[in-house]
Amino acid sequence: MSYARPKFRHPDLPKNQLGFTLDYYEGSLSTLCAGCGHDSISASIVQACFEMNIEPHRVAKMSGIGCSSKTPAYFLSNSHGFNSVHGRMPSVATGANLANKELTYLGVSGDGDTASIGMGQFVHAVRRNLNMVYIVMNNGCYGLTKGQDSATADEGSKNKAGNVNDFQAIDLCSLAVELGATFVAQSFSGDKTQLVPLIKAGMKHNGFAFINVISPCVTFNNNVGSTKSYDFVRQHAEATSELDFVAPKTEITANYEEGTTKTVVMHDGTLIQLHKLEQEWDPQNKLSAITALYKAKEKGEILTGLIFINENSRDLHALLQTSDTPLNKLTQKDLCPGSEKLKEINKGLR
Repeated sequence: MSYARPKFRHPDLPKNQLGFTLDYYEGSLSTLCAGCGHDSISASIVQACFEMNIEPHRVAKMSGIGCSSKTPAYFLSNSHGFNSVHGRMPSVATGANLANKELTYLGVSGDGDTASIGMGQFVHAVRRNLNMVYIVMNNGCYGLTKGQDSATADEGSKNKAGNVNDFQAIDLCSLAVELGATFVAQSFSGDKTQLVPLIKAGMKHNGFAFINVISPCVTFNNNVGSTKSYDFVRQHAEATSELDFVAPKTEITANYEEGTTKTVVMHDGTLIQLHKLEQEWDPQNKLSAITALYKAKEKGEILTGLIFINENSRDLHALLQTSDTPLNKLTQKDLCPGSEKLKEINKGLR
């Protein structure tokens, strides 16, 4: 069951360049537990799309099954959406993307939906470099089935029932880098200042943009001993950088602490400004990114920020050399050019 938001809004709310106020990017009222980190991620998605001046009807939001996959109902009510079966969101997103390349694809998944039943689907979405933003709302437990440890629960962590997890966790960021993801980031649901620029940068990236967000489950995994709780993440988060997203032709000023600053140029000329806190870490070097992740794990820290990016990424459409015109806009003449054209094609294959 979903609930409608109050329709009254202050007439002087700020508007973006499209003339929309922030509420135009919202959805139904959330039915998740009060304080759930997933709601904070939804708010960050709303803020990012508002600041990016994205028309909601140009967005396709995809999800699978789980608490995280309920969230598309809570943002961008004016966009397209598809709630698939458990773990199958990547294949649905792939089909939709190949049919219509003009939309911005936003996939929302959970640690169970991605790291367990959907692992195979996730792997192939990465290796195909599907042009989409893939957000995992990672709480380390199965909230819909009363809080069992998920595949991303850290070894030695303790759940609400007092059970200690004996199994090694699947590190989705390390996996994404090693599989060839061209944009990998990690953040915390409670750090909107960092998460919003990461989502904006992911939307501008040409290829598979993976963002793993630690999102505490207040009902089943926010206890002492959990490594996915609010207190633990706040105490152990280690930011790779101070991050800002610079849109084209828009001047943004930011004050950075002493250190080195790195500018990453996106495909359309937009910029990501990185103030490096870890001197040995390079977000454009895969080995450096993997090393930084392992070093953080050894120290019991959670590395957040932009971890890896490939500026020369070629997405699935470029790899397959698909039509510049979306499939839903092709005419019968385009699809059936006639027998003479068919003969020409067959001749070229002999």
